Amino acid sequence: MAKHRIYTTSVASVYPHYITKAEKKGRTKEEVDEIIRWHTGYSQAQLDKLLKNKTDFETFFAEAPALNPSRTLIKGVVCGVRIEEIEEDTMREIRYLDKMIDELAKGRKMEKILRTA
Repeated sequence: MAKHRIYTTSVASVYPHYITKAEKKGRTKEEVDEIIRWHTGYSQAQLDKLLKNKTDFETFFAEAPALNPSRTLIKGVVCGVRIEEIEEDTMREIRYLDKMIDELAKGRKMEKILRTA
């Protein structure tokens, strides 16, 4: 199976869109970063370095220090696809992140987004 082009896309190229989406709805870059850190286990310094180095999505998720086990509680549809039906690991991780950013932009509380409430 051919890889999706997004796998080789740098996280840094998509990251500003996450920030813009959040800020348009009154949320912050810090909240976006918190979501990414929660999802992946990266520290803020590690995240900043990965963005600076233009790390691609496949590497970003493959080398994540500690993918949060609670991420599997994220359900729903993103881009017309039900997350829990995505079989390919990298694409599922990307869609988990997309879904959490969508929830942030929709005004959900961080406790709910991070599945701690």
